[in-house]
Amino acid sequence: MHSTLRIRRSQKRSTHPPRRTRRAAQATAAAVIAGALALAGCSSDNNKDGGDKASSSSGGKESGGTVTLPRLDGQNLEIAAVWTGGEQANFKKVLAEFEKRTGAKVTYVPAQDPVINFLGSKIAGGQPPDVALLPQPGAIKQAVDRGWAKPLGPEAQAELAKNYSQGWQDIGSVNGKRYGVYYKAANKSLVWYNAKVFEGAGAKEPKTWQELMTAAQAVYDSGVTPFSVGGADGWTLTDWFENVYLSQAGPKKYDQLAQHKIKWTDPSVKEALTTLAHIWGKKDYLAGGTKGALQTEFPASVTQTFTGGDQPKAAMVYEGDFAQVNIGETKAKIGTDAKVFPFPAVGGQAPVVTGGDAAVVLKDSKAAQALVTFLASPDAATIQAKLGGYLSPNKSVAMSAYPNAVQQTMAQALIAAGDNFRFDMSDQAPQAFGGTPGKGEWKDLQDFLRNPKDVAGTQAKLEADAAKAYGN
Repeated sequence: MHSTLRIRRSQKRSTHPPRRTRRAAQATAAAVIAGALALAGCSSDNNKDGGDKASSSSGGKESGGTVTLPRLDGQNLEIAAVWTGGEQANFKKVLAEFEKRTGAKVTYVPAQDPVINFLGSKIAGGQPPDVALLPQPGAIKQAVDRGWAKPLGPEAQAELAKNYSQGWQDIGSVNGKRYGVYYKAANKSLVWYNAKVFEGAGAKEPKTWQELMTAAQAVYDSGVTPFSVGGADGWTLTDWFENVYLSQAGPKKYDQLAQHKIKWTDPSVKEALTTLAHIWGKKDYLAGGTKGALQTEFPASVTQTFTGGDQPKAAMVYEGDFAQVNIGETKAKIGTDAKVFPFPAVGGQAPVVTGGDAAVVLKDSKAAQALVTFLASPDAATIQAKLGGYLSPNKSVAMSAYPNAVQQTMAQALIAAGDNFRFDMSDQAPQAFGGTPGKGEWKDLQDFLRNPKDVAGTQAKLEADAAKAYGN
């Protein structure tokens, strides 16, 4: 069975605090994990012969590792990304390996979110970076539409074809042309759990929704509330819905609902809401009950799951790998006290929600094309994988490159998902419906959490708000 991936678009992240907070959480999580797991000398171990065997002439080729790179002695490059802290430091180690193997000098340019606005100002000033890391497919299309992005050269395309599934290749394409190399990804279909609670309850990691409910009942019978839900932040509820809907209704229906080609009164939406009510409708299954869930913001939903030893406020919390930074605020150790399993399949394909950062060429040169070719290779991704706090959609990266079982679980789910990519539904919607606190889908799902018996009423409100926002 193949899993289904949903790529999170983040064009609206900078326009409302919850989405921006989530992106910041992801970046901070990466920095925290990277700092904790840094492995010295990774770059040199991975490519022992890289620079030494290269020709010193400008026309020479470097053949260390899996990818052949040209000599670029004396050439200078700039690459822009929003990464900071440990995430930036680890990426600079990847760039250092590229410098060693080619003779080029690469400068990292810190960018601000939204990246498109940052790049626009740089381009207007006549100083665009050679390559930029763009955090969503929509940004790639914007860069292409504005004439900024340059198509990938044959070497980069060859690395893509060899190392990436068709879906990852396509998601970086516009009008059939390849523009983006997805260097980094995030897995956002994860359920984190308190290992001591599961052990005490005799609960097992579930693979299906029914097994999840069985585990929840075992936890409840042991005296611990099963779930922590950050309902005060409406975006967490849209993520719950989208995982269930994608798995249960399938990609075709998902696309139709995302584009409002079917109504929110469709029976498939009823089915997904009814499924959610299996959890949201049981007050005793929610930390603090319904009222408590609606008053709990996302960070607290995580920390309360891992505070209190074997008697926390809840045993499980759903969200992406960025939850690690909040777990880090507790005394729980990831991989020992705090463990994770993929979001269970809900009567269909198991969903894997992911985002990503794609390298795009802005100044078409031999050096820029060589850099994105390197980033498309397992050589580059393996270096950063070993440092921790990073996941790659590059299927040629060995799972053993990831430094612990938690990272390996996330990476394996990402790769096993295959080609079935889907964008985040709420981020595809007009902001008035899918991205505004206290309005549209966020508010309607909070109301549903408050009254999970009102499936029909919730559908009617969702459809009314969607029709208004979409203009149809």
